[in-house]
Amino acid sequence: MELAMIGLGKMGSNMATRLMRGGHRVVGFDRSKASVDSAAQGGVVGAYSLEEALGKLSSSPKILWVMVPSGAPTTETIQQAATLLNPGDVIIDGGNSNYKDTLQHADLLAAKGIEFVDCGTSGGVWGLAEGYSLMIGGKQEITDRLSPIFETLAPGKDKGWGRVGPHGSGHYVKMIHNGIEYGMMQAYAEGFGILKGKKEFGLDLAQIAHIWQSGSVVRSWLLDLTANALDADAELKDIKPWVADSGEGRWTVFEAIDLDVPAPIITLALQMRFASRDEENYPARLLSALRNQFGGHAIKKDN
Repeated sequence: MELAMIGLGKMGSNMATRLMRGGHRVVGFDRSKASVDSAAQGGVVGAYSLEEALGKLSSSPKILWVMVPSGAPTTETIQQAATLLNPGDVIIDGGNSNYKDTLQHADLLAAKGIEFVDCGTSGGVWGLAEGYSLMIGGKQEITDRLSPIFETLAPGKDKGWGRVGPHGSGHYVKMIHNGIEYGMMQAYAEGFGILKGKKEFGLDLAQIAHIWQSGSVVRSWLLDLTANALDADAELKDIKPWVADSGEGRWTVFEAIDLDVPAPIITLALQMRFASRDEENYPARLLSALRNQFGGHAIKKDN
């Protein structure tokens, strides 16, 4: 099959490479000319506009995979593509769109007769070698038609991918997936933080991570990545304690509130990411001042 990959960042470029290795023809477009040039050196058919990318697709219906940042960039790309595609053509949104935006995109395209699939994609920088986990929302018949693409990107023909429901459900499932990921990562970070705090035992954290990789009930791919990081630098001395969030953790917490479903671990994991960025930490300063006011406890001054 052939398709146009819109967005040639690290993940989009890796997905294009995996597709080409599976025998698919990929036309690639990115707003960055350098990204297009780099992808073209790897075998992607380069295009320097959305119109050019679509024009270089020879088969019909045309398939457009959108792999750009969520929010306005995705919406603008889909809106532009909708003016260039014909009824029966297909747009796949493989980014981290909010499922509510996805439902609006599906309605927009349905009015023009353009098919749409939302594909929650997990795998990160390891997806090229290991394959991607694909959570797909949309019509069953369209998913079936696109199955050669999904089978190539997934870890195996019959594993790691599947249609989970109608439009919006693919991105919804990916959103919850990321919320779970927040909680798991936070648990590993806290556990190893406690181990590091037990100075008198002189624990080798990398060794412990490797022990847990085999037979332990907490073994996982995230633990494997933890072991990799600790092997490289157990003290993590070159890493600033500042943790970003992609937005999907927030959306998961909002959804839990809307559905009256308690999600304290995911919520706290998100809050801990916020805390990591607060260099001023005014609440902690006020707590210290209050302890001094009522109990005369010492206050540490900034240098």
